[in-house]
Amino acid sequence: MQMGMVGLGRMGGNMAERLMKNGHKVVVYDRNAETVATYAGKGATGAASIADFVSKLEKPRVAWVMVPCGAPTEQSIKDLAQHMEPGDIIIDGGNSYFKDDIRHSAELATKGIDFVDVGTSGGVWGLERGYCMMVGGPNNAVSKIDPILKTLAPGMGDVGRTPGRPAGKGTAEDGYLHCGPAGAGHFVKMVHNGIEYGIMQAYAEGFDIFKGAANKDLPEAQRYNLDLSEIAEVWRRGSVVGSWLLDLTAMALIENPSLSNYSGFVQDSGEGRWTVMAAVEEGVPADVLTASLYTRFRSRQEHTFAEKVLSAMRHKFGGHIERPTGG
Repeated sequence: MQMGMVGLGRMGGNMAERLMKNGHKVVVYDRNAETVATYAGKGATGAASIADFVSKLEKPRVAWVMVPCGAPTEQSIKDLAQHMEPGDIIIDGGNSYFKDDIRHSAELATKGIDFVDVGTSGGVWGLERGYCMMVGGPNNAVSKIDPILKTLAPGMGDVGRTPGRPAGKGTAEDGYLHCGPAGAGHFVKMVHNGIEYGIMQAYAEGFDIFKGAANKDLPEAQRYNLDLSEIAEVWRRGSVVGSWLLDLTAMALIENPSLSNYSGFVQDSGEGRWTVMAAVEEGVPADVLTASLYTRFRSRQEHTFAEKVLSAMRHKFGGHIERPTGG
């Protein structure tokens, strides 16, 4: 299948490459002409502008936008809409706010263009591991892009079927799911990231407690000089708290047990705030998720080892570069 990718950053480029490796034809555009040339060298069809990009897509066209949320995404969708026609599909695979998706869908519908939102998880590891995708949009458009979603998804791999789940129930066990109409995909991804904040915070606080166990203010019999990297490693082997985030924490602790290469300044990427806002709108208590968001705010004023653990996890799963020590 042919499709186009707008944005060749950490994820967009890897997604284009994964599609090409599995037989899809990909047209690429990025504001950086050198980046476009790099992917053209890998087999993609390069484009010099949005107009050029659209002209090289076969009808009905499929254009995937993978740029930062907010103004860059808004402008990309606007520019594509000026050149695309009824029956074409625009996909927003970034971390956009689900309410913006609803607006985009309604606006594009007046031109006969379908809009699909895809919440994408997989970070810089997605090229090899695949991407978990949460999809929103009309049934017909989602069905048309199924070959793309199936290729980008991780598939079942070595994760066994959930006991009691019938075979062939749907695509969820392959790593992608059509969650509902416009905005549903990014809504599910938003809450996914809110939960991620909470899980990361729990790990970070736990390892901070381990680090503090050697505190000289404690009675000598209660002091423990613990090897944090080994604790992370043993938890990876059969523990109920095992996870990919723990795997990444173990990697970071092996590389630098003190995490001195991280300042503890932890950004939030938007979805955590939106999750808390949704909880407020729905009247749903979200104590842990709210507290983890506020901890990220505090991290920009004072830094603890827990925040360095958070920085390390963000860097490992998503390539997020935090401020260096002393910054």
